[in-house]
Amino acid sequence: MEELEVLEQRLAEAVRAVQPADQGKIEAARRHWDMVAKPLHGLGLLEDTVARMAGIAPLRRDIRKCVATFCADNGVVAEGVTQTDSGVTAVVAGNMLTGAASVCCMAAVAGVEVMAVDAGMLTEIPGMRSIKVARGTENLAQRPAMTRRQCLSVLLAGMELAGELSGRCGLLAAGEMGIGNTTTTSAVAAVLLGRPASEVTGRGAGLSGEGLARKIAVIDRAIALHRPDPADPVDVIAKVGGYDIAAMAGFYLGCALHRVPAVMDGFISTVAALAAVRLCPHVLGALTASHLSAEPGAGYVMEALGLTPLLRLGMALGEGTGAVSAMPLIDMALRVCFDMPSFEATGIDAYQPL
Repeated sequence: MEELEVLEQRLAEAVRAVQPADQGKIEAARRHWDMVAKPLHGLGLLEDTVARMAGIAPLRRDIRKCVATFCADNGVVAEGVTQTDSGVTAVVAGNMLTGAASVCCMAAVAGVEVMAVDAGMLTEIPGMRSIKVARGTENLAQRPAMTRRQCLSVLLAGMELAGELSGRCGLLAAGEMGIGNTTTTSAVAAVLLGRPASEVTGRGAGLSGEGLARKIAVIDRAIALHRPDPADPVDVIAKVGGYDIAAMAGFYLGCALHRVPAVMDGFISTVAALAAVRLCPHVLGALTASHLSAEPGAGYVMEALGLTPLLRLGMALGEGTGAVSAMPLIDMALRVCFDMPSFEATGIDAYQPL
């Protein structure tokens, strides 16, 4: 692992290199939509999504798509904040390699490649891409989840992976898998949003009322113990977050850096995106919100990002499934954008705003 000063410098250089979305190209895409022979803004958020994508990269009729699902374990599981143990992380991650996981089933229909990435699992799975620096985080109720050096190493590895995938894909997404990660995510969200843990913490995979109260108490205790700095997203992730969150934050930064649009998944993914935007505001221009998670903190995060999700399905599955669900809609919108004739070509008077 590189020295901390080197990692800090690499992050700073990447942040400086990210360019904002091209507003001229966004407006040009919106004007094109207005010339397509259909009611003005008839495709609603899909038109906005395609226009925002145009501000990051040239639009293409057909795009190759990939979701990178970052898998990691969390030491906070020892506090009884989950229904299952960490062994489930390895089972689901293994299913991703065989195509049997939920995200793989959905991605097969949507024409999306799935890349499972070990960002910090307790186990080793042969053939799985790995960027990990440790086997799971520490128990954040007792110690910082990871060192700043570990956090930066995984964050930058996620950024590099986005750069690698940008060479062959025109649309990327990040997902996650890791028992205990709604606890770490709620902790990071509480700090970044400046809200009580009770407002942003949900039942995860079906906790009882007693279990939820214990989960909130653990988060409150960890924040009070470690005092993460809300102005420093790396500090927040390192103290109360998870390796999956670090990897996804870096992944989104890499998408913006390499000018490839990125579709966010649910609560965990969007909290990672919020951390990335806090590191580098220009990252926001590369992001599309796929859906609004059923987790109670999801709406607050979306509000902080200023984005409107394409879907509201009550999903709370993770893995990148929400992002994959939205990708066919984006494909459809691109086909309309490229294949529909203009008002002029059809001989119809163009619609005018009234």
